[in-house]
Order: sequence, then structure tokens, then C-alpha cells
Amino acid sequence: MTRTPTESSSKTPSQPQVAPRTWEGVLDTGKRQDIPEGLWIRCQECEAMVYRKNVEQNLHVCPECNHHMRISAIERARQLCDPDSFELMWENIEPVDALNFVDRKSYKDRLAAERKKTGHADAVQCGKGFIKGRGVMLACMDFFFLGGSMGSVVGERITRTIEYATDNDLPLIIVSCSGGARMMESTLSLMQMAKTSAALARLDEAGGLYISVLSDPTTGGVAASFAMLGDVILAEPKALICFAGPRVIANTVREELPPGFQRAEHLVEKGFVDRVVHRHDLRSEISRLIDYAGK
Repeated sequence: MTRTPTESSSKTPSQPQVAPRTWEGVLDTGKRQDIPEGLWIRCQECEAMVYRKNVEQNLHVCPECNHHMRISAIERARQLCDPDSFELMWENIEPVDALNFVDRKSYKDRLAAERKKTGHADAVQCGKGFIKGRGVMLACMDFFFLGGSMGSVVGERITRTIEYATDNDLPLIIVSCSGGARMMESTLSLMQMAKTSAALARLDEAGGLYISVLSDPTTGGVAASFAMLGDVILAEPKALICFAGPRVIANTVREELPPGFQRAEHLVEKGFVDRVVHRHDLRSEISRLIDYAGK
């Protein structure tokens, strides 16, 4: 006799229903959290990726290859002067477009863009401060404003800084970082070479001390005037110091310059620069020179 299975015996045990596996709930599928930009920067010399905070704490010197990076004028003043001792002067002197100069865009528009980018009206910040307790007049050029080019305002501010140092018997320190005279001001910019040099001659006649610090780059009309007129001329390592740069010379005479020909170390060998000083040692070196000169 064949047994007919009952309804209960024909059922298989029920299995729990499992939902298809998805990544939702396992991984956060919310908004992607990116690493903030600017935490790492690439050294232009050795191309190493270095942590920005480490570079800033190292005075913007690459910890891998010792490359001295370009810094703003205000950052330079902050590094050199005692904390909160630097007082800006003559910030009310601002450039004008006297020649209505236009190339790819107007000079007026360029000035507005550079002011917005840097927060300053021109390529030099001047004032008085203290370096290890020694009162000084300090002028720092800013390559980030139109390549640190020297126009009428740069010349006027530096001249006033020199004259203030002369009248108040203060040591003068000028940190140069410039591509040369500003073409948008034509002859007006070239006049600043004579203007600043004449003021330095008066400082010298009064027995004043002028320490010139050359950073990368110091070229053109700046190198041909006040940058090379210091009683003592210091330079940062491997700074480009010249009148015409290597590319200009190569395009003119069709010859490549030897490696390091226009760098600070070569100029020390030839007597144009007195000493190459690491950025870490610059404050101490300047203060020693001031003491040695009796200022």
C-alpha cells in the first residue's frame, strides 16, 4: 500500500528570509571626506613632498634638501624681527598708472589684482623694528607682488626708509627679492635706481650702517643699485644674483652659463658678496654685525 504523504509531512522547514547583501550600512556612503588641500607642498628644488607645517616651522626651508623657498615681505619681517616689534610705515603711499600702460591688460587692473592677492599696495614693506633687541629700519621686498619689481612707490618707500635711518642713527637692513625695474612705469622706475643710491650715499656720509640681504632672486635694476651698495652684503644660499638672468644671456650670446655662475656662492668667491648665511642664522648674523659696527 502506498502511503500518501500528509500536508504537514510534505512541507520542508521554513528558512529565514535574508535580504540581498548591499554595501549600504556597511560602508558610509555619505559625502566623501577629502584631505584638506595645502597640507603638503612640493619642493621646487628636490621635488620632495613635504608637510607644510614642518616647512613653516623650518622658516620655509626644505627639510629634505635645504632649499630656501621664497617668502612674502611680511613673513620675512616676522622672521627677522622680535615678536610684535615690526611697525609698518608709509603704507599710504600707493602706485598710480601715470603712463596709462596696457599690454595684455592694463597696469591699473594688474595693480588691483596684485593688491587683492597679497593684501598690500606694492612690492615692498618698510618700517622700524627690533632684531634681538637692536633697533633697526627694515625694508623687505615681496616677489609675490609683480615679481618684486621696483616702481616709483618701491623707490619712494625705500628712500624714506633710508632717510629715516639716517636722521635717527639707526642701522638699515634691506632684504632684496626682485626681478628688477617695473616695465609698466618705464623711465619712472629706472629713476629709482639713482634716487635710492643717492639716499644711501647720504647715509654713508652720516656714518650710518647698511646691511644688504640678497635673497632669490635679486636681479636687474635692484641688483644694479641699492642691493649691491651695502657696507656688508649677505646672501641666502643659492640665491640668483645678477643683472641679466641666465635665459637672457643664453638668448643674447647663444651660450649657456656654467652651473652656479650667478649664484650666491660664486659671488662670494669673486668678492661681490661678503657671506652666504642660512636663514636660520640670519637674525644672529645681523645682530652681530650691528654690535660690531657699534650701532
